[in-house]
Amino acid sequence: MNVLNFVDAFFSDSTHWHGYDGIPYRVVEHLRYSLEALALATVIGLPVGLVTGHYGRGGNVLALIATAARALPTFGLLVLLVTWLSFSTGLVMIPLVVLAVPPILVTTYEAVRSVDPSPVDAARGMGMPESRVLFQVELPVALPLILSGVRSAAIQIVSTATIAAYIGLGGLGRYIIDGLYQKNYEKVVGGATLVAGMALATLVVFWAVSRIAVSPGVRRSN
Repeated sequence: MNVLNFVDAFFSDSTHWHGYDGIPYRVVEHLRYSLEALALATVIGLPVGLVTGHYGRGGNVLALIATAARALPTFGLLVLLVTWLSFSTGLVMIPLVVLAVPPILVTTYEAVRSVDPSPVDAARGMGMPESRVLFQVELPVALPLILSGVRSAAIQIVSTATIAAYIGLGGLGRYIIDGLYQKNYEKVVGGATLVAGMALATLVVFWAVSRIAVSPGVRRSN
């Protein structure tokens, strides 16, 4: 059988659409892991990137942290945490967050630093406080690039959240791990197809968010 035959056999099997191992259930699990990890990474990376970018300090430190975080093997980190700590669902969040923080952090810093200094200086000259300069002048202009960093992090999380299955959790990785163990390649290919589909859906969602959140003037200038 070729890949397309495996895909067709997987999705046409009615048993894959019901129960705790059904596609809807596994998609919701995978989506929950991904959204939780992305939310945590955004809460950590976005404020730090905004503040450091606004004041123009700490760029070298951020680059060093981002490089170190990217060098960490996500699966290896997960196994190490399971070895050291008691098993819990929250363990899978740690490597996913470590994976997602660098693109958000670095892209946000660079986005704020790349804003044209003329309107920023004009706002300060009018007596606008630094917080308003950041959120009313710099952030709207930097938003497209910031969203691109969050989008990159989201796609990495969606693609990597399959590691949850390695420690007995659910999500779409369950099909890949169980399929390999059972030598059921129909299930492996089906699970991989679902992950790829969710990654593509993530791109579409962020495209829609960008169309709504970014002002037309900023979109045209980019």
